[in-house]
Amino acid sequence: MTDLSEAHLEAFLEMMSAERGAAVNTLQSYERDLKDALSFLRGRGTRLMTATPDDLRSYLSHLAGEGFKSSSQARRLSALRQFYKFLYAEGLRGDDPTGILDAPKKARALPKTLSIDDVTRLIGQAEAEAGSGGEDALSKLRMHALIELLYATGMRVSELVSLPASVLAQSGRFLVIRGKGNKERLVPLSQAAIRAMRAYGEALRENADGADSPWLFPSYGKTGHLPRQVFARDLKSLAARAGIRVAAISPHVLRHAFASHLLANGADLRAVQELLGHSDISTTQIYTHVLEERLHALVQNHHPLAKQAKKQD
Repeated sequence: MTDLSEAHLEAFLEMMSAERGAAVNTLQSYERDLKDALSFLRGRGTRLMTATPDDLRSYLSHLAGEGFKSSSQARRLSALRQFYKFLYAEGLRGDDPTGILDAPKKARALPKTLSIDDVTRLIGQAEAEAGSGGEDALSKLRMHALIELLYATGMRVSELVSLPASVLAQSGRFLVIRGKGNKERLVPLSQAAIRAMRAYGEALRENADGADSPWLFPSYGKTGHLPRQVFARDLKSLAARAGIRVAAISPHVLRHAFASHLLANGADLRAVQELLGHSDISTTQIYTHVLEERLHALVQNHHPLAKQAKKQD
């Protein structure tokens, strides 16, 4: 190693091995990442030892331009931070050029969701089982009511399982939900959800165990209502019987399906924010990919130039 930067890089790796006990894979990763930065900086006519914050920003921009994920960019920046901390501690540099650099923002993962066909199959399975009667008639009616309510309203699972029994006395097409921070919001009910809830409510009144409970979905557990873990487990069982991949289903996925399907069919993002009970619109913006797809389809189907292009094809 003849380059001074490479000599200091070797000293840094020795320190990480001897003083920090870094594993071989970690050392190899540091060496690979720092040599990549060194190569880029050489191309700009500078070195690791003399790189400025702007030089390092250019390096991170270069990585982004090459298609590196934000997590990979963050790892490279972490290696640079460790290296410059070492140089500063050893008195080899009087500053740390990474100190004012912001870590690349991680892209928010898109929420898992279900297609409209999958939801239709799931609800169809629950409805068929609810109509079959038998020993577990109340449990089947309960599951049908839970699914219909969840998909009709987009409630959080904690809000769903803790609904009070008093909702059965409501005659309108809206439900008042008490959500996070004890805030109340109004959500509309579908006719299917109303029917499923009423059928379940009638069966519940005839059942001695649940007749006097203050909860819509009573249970013998600590809370007195159906635990969300039990609902999640039963939902996966229902999905398996409906021929839907079990790994793809959870109560939260149904909440996402509610939001995604509304947006795909023309709903406003602000309205969906209200229905979901999000206090901040930025939380709801994880669904903007649905809006982008809808806008793209709108342009492709209705813009005259797009129509002309289709004809030429």
